[in-house]
Amino acid sequence: MELLKRSIAAIQPLNENVHEQANERLANQARPAGSLGLLEPASARLAAIFGTLDVRLENKFIVTCAGDHGVTDEGVSLFPQEVTAQMVFNFVNQGASINVLAKHAGARVKVADLGVNFDFDPTLPIFHKKVGKGTANFARTPAMSRADAVKSVRAGIEIVNDLLADGPVDMLGTGDMGIGNTTPSSAVIAAFSGIAVDRLTGRGTGIGDAALANKIRVIEQALALHRPDPKDPLDVLAKVGGFEIGGLAGLVIGAAAAGIPVVCDGLIATAGALIACELAPAAKAYLFASHRSVEVGHRFIHERLGVDPLLDLQFRLGEGTGAAIAMELLDAATRVLADIKTFEEVAIADAQKAE
Repeated sequence: MELLKRSIAAIQPLNENVHEQANERLANQARPAGSLGLLEPASARLAAIFGTLDVRLENKFIVTCAGDHGVTDEGVSLFPQEVTAQMVFNFVNQGASINVLAKHAGARVKVADLGVNFDFDPTLPIFHKKVGKGTANFARTPAMSRADAVKSVRAGIEIVNDLLADGPVDMLGTGDMGIGNTTPSSAVIAAFSGIAVDRLTGRGTGIGDAALANKIRVIEQALALHRPDPKDPLDVLAKVGGFEIGGLAGLVIGAAAAGIPVVCDGLIATAGALIACELAPAAKAYLFASHRSVEVGHRFIHERLGVDPLLDLQFRLGEGTGAAIAMELLDAATRVLADIKTFEEVAIADAQKAE
Protein backbone atom coordinates (compact mmCIF):
# COMPACT_ATOMS: atom_id res chain seq x y z
CA MET A 1 0.00 0.00 0.00
CA GLU A 2 2.92 2.34 0.68
CA LEU A 3 4.12 2.19 -2.94
CA LEU A 4 0.61 3.04 -4.13
CA LYS A 5 0.34 5.99 -1.74
CA ARG A 6 3.79 7.28 -2.67
CA SER A 7 3.04 7.00 -6.36
CA ILE A 8 -0.26 8.88 -6.08
CA ALA A 9 1.46 11.60 -4.04
CA ALA A 10 4.23 11.88 -6.67
CA ILE A 11 1.87 12.86 -9.52
CA GLN A 12 2.61 16.46 -10.45
CA PRO A 13 0.33 18.96 -12.20
CA LEU A 14 1.17 19.80 -15.79
CA ASN A 15 3.30 22.81 -16.73
CA GLU A 16 0.60 25.44 -17.26
CA ASN A 17 3.02 28.03 -18.66
CA VAL A 18 4.07 25.66 -21.43
CA HIS A 19 0.45 24.65 -21.98
CA GLU A 20 -0.46 28.30 -22.56
CA GLN A 21 2.51 28.78 -24.89
CA ALA A 22 1.46 25.72 -26.86
CA ASN A 23 -2.12 26.91 -27.23
CA GLU A 24 -0.93 30.34 -28.29
CA ARG A 25 1.33 28.84 -30.94
CA LEU A 26 -1.48 26.60 -32.22
CA ALA A 27 -3.83 29.59 -32.44
CA ASN A 28 -1.28 31.60 -34.45
CA GLN A 29 -0.24 28.91 -36.93
CA ALA A 30 -0.76 29.60 -40.62
CA ARG A 31 -4.05 27.71 -40.93
CA PRO A 32 -7.62 28.07 -39.62
CA ALA A 33 -7.70 27.81 -35.83
CA GLY A 34 -8.90 24.40 -34.66
CA SER A 35 -8.62 22.90 -38.14
CA LEU A 36 -6.56 19.93 -36.94
CA GLY A 37 -9.16 18.92 -34.40
CA LEU A 38 -8.12 16.63 -31.56
CA LEU A 39 -4.46 16.73 -32.54
CA GLU A 40 -4.27 20.29 -31.27
CA PRO A 41 -5.26 19.78 -27.60
CA ALA A 42 -3.30 16.53 -27.60
CA SER A 43 -0.15 18.32 -28.75
CA ALA A 44 -0.59 21.07 -26.17
CA ARG A 45 -1.06 18.56 -23.37
CA LEU A 46 2.01 16.59 -24.42
CA ALA A 47 3.99 19.85 -24.38
CA ALA A 48 2.72 20.56 -20.87
CA ILE A 49 3.70 17.06 -19.72
CA PHE A 50 7.25 17.35 -21.08
CA GLY A 51 7.72 21.08 -20.48
CA THR A 52 8.70 21.84 -24.06
CA LEU A 53 7.02 22.76 -27.35
CA ASP A 54 9.27 20.32 -29.21
CA VAL A 55 8.29 16.90 -27.83
CA ARG A 56 10.06 13.80 -29.18
CA LEU A 57 8.41 10.44 -28.47
CA GLU A 58 11.42 8.28 -29.18
CA ASN A 59 10.98 5.54 -26.57
CA LYS A 60 7.49 4.04 -26.75
CA PHE A 61 6.35 0.91 -24.94
CA ILE A 62 3.13 -1.07 -24.80
CA VAL A 63 2.50 -3.35 -21.84
CA THR A 64 -0.17 -6.00 -22.36
CA CYS A 65 -1.50 -7.21 -19.00
CA ALA A 66 -2.84 -10.75 -18.93
CA GLY A 67 -5.11 -12.50 -16.45
CA ASP A 68 -7.83 -15.12 -16.20
CA HIS A 69 -11.30 -14.87 -14.69
CA GLY A 70 -13.29 -17.36 -12.68
CA VAL A 71 -16.52 -15.85 -13.98
CA THR A 72 -15.92 -17.68 -17.27
CA ASP A 73 -17.46 -20.66 -15.43
CA GLU A 74 -20.79 -18.88 -16.00
CA GLY A 75 -20.55 -19.16 -19.79
CA VAL A 76 -19.86 -15.48 -20.52
CA SER A 77 -17.28 -16.08 -23.29
CA LEU A 78 -17.04 -18.10 -26.48
CA PHE A 79 -13.47 -19.17 -25.76
CA PRO A 80 -11.98 -21.35 -23.02
CA GLN A 81 -9.65 -19.93 -20.40
CA GLU A 82 -6.67 -21.78 -21.90
CA VAL A 83 -6.55 -19.27 -24.75
CA THR A 84 -5.12 -16.59 -22.43
CA ALA A 85 -1.88 -18.52 -21.89
CA GLN A 86 -1.69 -19.44 -25.57
CA MET A 87 -1.88 -15.78 -26.49
CA VAL A 88 0.88 -14.88 -24.03
CA PHE A 89 3.19 -17.20 -25.96
CA ASN A 90 1.98 -15.63 -29.22
CA PHE A 91 2.90 -12.17 -27.91
CA VAL A 92 6.35 -13.39 -26.89
CA ASN A 93 6.85 -14.97 -30.33
CA GLN A 94 5.88 -11.70 -32.06
CA GLY A 95 2.91 -13.29 -33.81
CA ALA A 96 -0.04 -11.31 -32.47
CA SER A 97 -1.88 -8.28 -33.81
CA ILE A 98 -0.31 -6.01 -31.22
CA ASN A 99 3.20 -7.06 -32.25
CA VAL A 100 2.56 -6.08 -35.86
CA LEU A 101 0.85 -2.76 -35.11
CA ALA A 102 3.33 -1.76 -32.39
CA LYS A 103 6.27 -2.41 -34.72
CA HIS A 104 4.67 -0.09 -37.26
CA ALA A 105 4.30 2.57 -34.56
CA GLY A 106 7.90 2.17 -33.43
CA ALA A 107 6.87 0.80 -30.03
CA ARG A 108 8.18 -2.17 -28.10
CA VAL A 109 5.73 -4.67 -26.59
CA LYS A 110 6.06 -6.67 -23.41
CA VAL A 111 3.41 -8.85 -21.83
CA ALA A 112 2.81 -9.00 -18.07
CA ASP A 113 1.35 -12.00 -16.30
CA LEU A 114 -0.87 -10.60 -13.57
CA GLY A 115 -3.09 -13.62 -13.13
CA VAL A 116 -2.96 -16.21 -15.91
CA ASN A 117 -4.07 -19.68 -14.87
CA PHE A 118 -0.82 -21.22 -16.10
CA ASP A 119 2.69 -21.73 -14.72
CA PHE A 120 5.04 -19.90 -17.07
CA ASP A 121 8.74 -20.72 -17.11
CA PRO A 122 10.49 -18.06 -14.99
CA THR A 123 12.90 -17.46 -17.87
CA LEU A 124 10.10 -16.49 -20.29
CA PRO A 125 10.77 -12.84 -21.23
CA ILE A 126 7.64 -11.33 -19.70
CA PHE A 127 6.89 -9.39 -16.54
CA HIS A 128 6.25 -12.09 -13.94
CA LYS A 129 3.79 -10.32 -11.63
CA LYS A 130 1.25 -13.06 -10.96
CA VAL A 131 -1.14 -12.20 -8.12
CA GLY A 132 -3.06 -15.46 -8.43
CA LYS A 133 -3.99 -18.08 -11.03
CA GLY A 134 -7.15 -16.34 -12.13
CA THR A 135 -9.74 -14.52 -10.06
CA ALA A 136 -12.61 -16.24 -8.27
CA ASN A 137 -16.02 -16.50 -9.91
CA PHE A 138 -17.51 -13.19 -8.81
CA ALA A 139 -21.01 -14.43 -9.52
CA ARG A 140 -20.59 -16.36 -6.26
CA THR A 141 -17.75 -14.78 -4.25
CA PRO A 142 -15.68 -11.59 -4.54
CA ALA A 143 -13.21 -11.73 -7.42
CA MET A 144 -10.26 -11.25 -5.06
CA SER A 145 -9.31 -10.05 -1.60
CA ARG A 146 -8.66 -6.39 -0.96
CA ALA A 147 -5.02 -7.26 -0.32
CA ASP A 148 -4.78 -8.85 -3.76
CA ALA A 149 -6.47 -5.82 -5.31
CA VAL A 150 -3.73 -3.63 -3.83
CA LYS A 151 -1.10 -6.13 -4.97
CA SER A 152 -2.35 -6.04 -8.56
CA VAL A 153 -2.25 -2.23 -8.71
CA ARG A 154 1.18 -2.23 -7.09
CA ALA A 155 2.38 -4.71 -9.74
CA GLY A 156 1.47 -2.24 -12.48
CA ILE A 157 3.42 0.51 -10.75
CA GLU A 158 6.38 -1.84 -10.37
CA ILE A 159 6.29 -2.60 -14.10
CA VAL A 160 6.67 1.10 -14.91
CA ASN A 161 9.58 1.32 -12.50
CA ASP A 162 11.14 -1.79 -14.07
CA LEU A 163 10.89 -0.22 -17.52
CA LEU A 164 12.48 3.00 -16.30
CA ALA A 165 15.32 1.07 -14.69
CA ASP A 166 16.26 -0.15 -18.20
CA GLY A 167 16.12 3.26 -19.87
CA PRO A 168 13.90 6.24 -20.76
CA VAL A 169 10.19 5.85 -21.48
CA ASP A 170 8.55 8.69 -23.43
CA MET A 171 5.11 7.12 -23.83
CA LEU A 172 3.38 4.06 -22.39
CA GLY A 173 0.51 2.19 -24.00
CA THR A 174 -1.71 -0.18 -22.02
CA GLY A 175 -3.34 -3.32 -23.39
CA ASP A 176 -4.96 -6.49 -22.10
CA MET A 177 -5.39 -10.19 -22.64
CA GLY A 178 -7.81 -12.32 -20.67
CA ILE A 179 -10.67 -14.55 -21.72
CA GLY A 180 -13.89 -13.27 -20.16
CA ASN A 181 -12.51 -9.87 -19.18
CA THR A 182 -15.21 -7.76 -20.79
CA THR A 183 -17.49 -9.09 -18.03
CA PRO A 184 -15.55 -7.59 -15.08
CA SER A 185 -14.90 -4.43 -17.10
CA SER A 186 -18.62 -3.92 -17.61
CA ALA A 187 -19.20 -4.67 -13.93
CA VAL A 188 -16.60 -2.06 -12.94
CA ILE A 189 -18.22 0.77 -14.91
CA ALA A 190 -21.68 -0.30 -13.69
CA ALA A 191 -20.45 -0.18 -10.09
CA PHE A 192 -19.04 3.33 -10.48
CA SER A 193 -21.76 4.83 -12.65
CA GLY A 194 -24.96 3.16 -11.49
CA ILE A 195 -25.99 2.83 -15.14
CA ALA A 196 -28.12 -0.23 -15.91
CA VAL A 197 -26.01 -3.27 -16.75
CA ASP A 198 -27.88 -4.02 -19.97
CA ARG A 199 -26.84 -0.60 -21.33
CA LEU A 200 -23.16 -1.24 -20.57
CA THR A 201 -22.65 -4.85 -21.57
CA GLY A 202 -21.57 -6.01 -25.02
CA ARG A 203 -20.89 -9.26 -26.80
CA GLY A 204 -17.16 -9.51 -26.06
CA THR A 205 -15.76 -12.29 -28.22
CA GLY A 206 -19.00 -12.41 -30.22
CA ILE A 207 -21.53 -14.23 -28.03
CA GLY A 208 -25.13 -14.66 -29.18
CA ASP A 209 -28.31 -13.24 -27.74
CA ALA A 210 -28.87 -15.94 -25.12
CA ALA A 211 -25.28 -15.76 -23.87
CA LEU A 212 -25.47 -11.95 -23.76
CA ALA A 213 -28.62 -12.12 -21.63
CA ASN A 214 -26.81 -14.55 -19.33
CA LYS A 215 -23.76 -12.26 -19.13
CA ILE A 216 -25.99 -9.34 -18.10
CA ARG A 217 -27.69 -11.53 -15.49
CA VAL A 218 -24.33 -12.64 -14.07
CA ILE A 219 -23.11 -9.05 -13.69
CA GLU A 220 -26.37 -7.93 -12.11
CA GLN A 221 -26.21 -10.87 -9.71
CA ALA A 222 -22.64 -10.02 -8.71
CA LEU A 223 -23.39 -6.35 -8.11
CA ALA A 224 -26.44 -7.19 -6.01
CA LEU A 225 -24.51 -9.82 -4.04
CA HIS A 226 -21.31 -7.87 -3.31
CA ARG A 227 -22.49 -4.23 -3.42
CA PRO A 228 -19.12 -2.71 -4.39
CA ASP A 229 -18.67 0.78 -2.99
CA PRO A 230 -18.18 3.32 -5.83
CA LYS A 231 -16.46 5.68 -3.38
CA ASP A 232 -13.82 3.01 -2.74
CA PRO A 233 -12.09 2.04 -6.02
CA LEU A 234 -10.18 -0.81 -4.41
CA ASP A 235 -13.46 -2.28 -3.16
CA VAL A 236 -14.84 -2.20 -6.70
CA LEU A 237 -11.68 -3.84 -8.06
CA ALA A 238 -11.69 -6.51 -5.36
CA LYS A 239 -15.33 -7.47 -5.72
CA VAL A 240 -15.91 -7.42 -9.48
CA GLY A 241 -12.55 -6.66 -11.15
CA GLY A 242 -9.61 -8.64 -12.44
CA PHE A 243 -5.93 -8.97 -11.68
CA GLU A 244 -4.97 -7.53 -15.08
CA ILE A 245 -7.44 -4.68 -14.61
CA GLY A 246 -5.67 -3.80 -11.37
CA GLY A 247 -2.34 -4.03 -13.18
CA LEU A 248 -3.62 -1.68 -15.87
CA ALA A 249 -4.66 0.80 -13.18
CA GLY A 250 -1.17 0.58 -11.70
CA LEU A 251 0.42 1.29 -15.08
CA VAL A 252 -1.54 4.54 -15.34
CA ILE A 253 -0.64 5.62 -11.81
CA GLY A 254 2.99 4.61 -12.20
CA ALA A 255 3.32 6.41 -15.53
CA ALA A 256 1.68 9.58 -14.20
CA ALA A 257 3.94 9.51 -11.14
CA ALA A 258 6.95 9.38 -13.46
CA GLY A 259 5.62 12.15 -15.71
CA ILE A 260 4.98 9.78 -18.63
CA PRO A 261 1.93 10.13 -20.90
CA VAL A 262 -0.09 6.94 -21.09
CA VAL A 263 -2.36 5.80 -23.93
CA CYS A 264 -5.10 3.42 -22.84
CA ASP A 265 -6.56 0.93 -25.29
CA GLY A 266 -10.05 -0.57 -25.35
CA LEU A 267 -12.75 -1.45 -22.83
CA ILE A 268 -10.57 -3.40 -20.40
CA ALA A 269 -7.59 -1.01 -20.45
CA THR A 270 -9.96 1.94 -20.01
CA ALA A 271 -11.67 0.21 -17.08
CA GLY A 272 -8.22 -0.03 -15.51
CA ALA A 273 -7.62 3.64 -16.28
CA LEU A 274 -10.95 4.48 -14.63
CA ILE A 275 -9.90 2.74 -11.43
CA ALA A 276 -6.57 4.58 -11.59
CA CYS A 277 -8.24 7.97 -11.97
CA GLU A 278 -10.77 7.24 -9.23
CA LEU A 279 -7.81 6.46 -6.95
CA ALA A 280 -5.67 9.33 -8.25
CA PRO A 281 -7.65 12.06 -10.06
CA ALA A 282 -4.42 13.89 -10.93
CA ALA A 283 -3.44 10.96 -13.18
CA LYS A 284 -6.10 11.93 -15.72
CA ALA A 285 -3.93 14.77 -16.99
CA TYR A 286 -1.45 12.18 -18.29
CA LEU A 287 -4.11 9.93 -19.88
CA PHE A 288 -4.95 9.72 -23.58
CA ALA A 289 -7.79 7.55 -24.89
CA SER A 290 -6.72 5.81 -28.06
CA HIS A 291 -10.04 4.78 -29.59
CA ARG A 292 -13.67 3.90 -29.01
CA SER A 293 -14.36 0.19 -29.10
CA VAL A 294 -17.58 -1.30 -30.45
CA GLU A 295 -18.12 -2.60 -26.89
CA VAL A 296 -21.08 -0.51 -25.76
CA GLY A 297 -19.70 0.16 -22.28
CA HIS A 298 -16.60 1.90 -23.62
CA ARG A 299 -18.44 5.15 -24.33
CA PHE A 300 -19.68 5.33 -20.76
CA ILE A 301 -16.16 4.93 -19.36
CA HIS A 302 -14.90 7.71 -21.63
CA GLU A 303 -17.75 9.93 -20.49
CA ARG A 304 -17.03 9.29 -16.82
CA LEU A 305 -13.33 10.01 -17.37
CA GLY A 306 -14.12 13.08 -19.47
CA VAL A 307 -11.77 12.03 -22.27
CA ASP A 308 -12.22 12.11 -26.05
CA PRO A 309 -10.92 9.06 -27.92
CA LEU A 310 -8.69 9.89 -30.86
CA LEU A 311 -10.12 7.20 -33.15
CA ASP A 312 -13.15 5.07 -33.91
CA LEU A 313 -12.00 2.17 -36.08
CA GLN A 314 -14.63 -0.32 -34.87
CA PHE A 315 -11.93 -2.24 -32.99
CA ARG A 316 -12.88 -4.89 -30.44
CA LEU A 317 -9.64 -6.77 -29.94
CA GLY A 318 -7.72 -5.26 -27.03
CA GLU A 319 -4.06 -6.28 -26.60
CA GLY A 320 -3.06 -2.60 -26.96
CA THR A 321 -3.85 -2.47 -30.69
CA GLY A 322 -5.72 0.83 -30.49
CA ALA A 323 -2.96 2.31 -28.36
CA ALA A 324 -0.40 1.40 -31.02
CA ILE A 325 -2.36 3.17 -33.75
CA ALA A 326 -2.95 6.20 -31.53
CA MET A 327 0.77 6.49 -30.81
CA GLU A 328 1.30 7.28 -34.49
CA LEU A 329 -1.25 10.09 -34.24
CA LEU A 330 0.36 11.45 -31.08
CA ASP A 331 3.73 11.41 -32.85
CA ALA A 332 2.08 13.49 -35.58
CA ALA A 333 0.58 15.82 -32.95
CA THR A 334 4.04 16.68 -31.62
CA ARG A 335 5.10 17.73 -35.14
CA VAL A 336 1.91 19.76 -35.61
CA LEU A 337 2.85 21.91 -32.64
CA ALA A 338 6.58 22.22 -33.25
CA ASP A 339 6.86 22.35 -37.04
CA ILE A 340 3.84 24.14 -38.53
CA LYS A 341 4.82 27.77 -39.01
CA THR A 342 2.97 30.65 -37.39
CA PHE A 343 1.80 33.60 -39.49
CA GLU A 344 4.64 35.61 -37.97
CA GLU A 345 7.23 32.97 -38.89
CA VAL A 346 5.87 32.74 -42.44
CA ALA A 347 6.09 36.53 -42.83
CA ILE A 348 9.66 36.57 -41.56
CA ALA A 349 10.65 33.77 -43.92
CA ASP A 350 8.99 35.51 -46.90
CA ALA A 351 10.77 38.76 -46.00
CA GLN A 352 14.12 37.00 -45.86
CA LYS A 353 13.50 35.44 -49.28
CA ALA A 354 12.61 38.85 -50.71
CA GLU A 355 15.93 40.25 -49.53
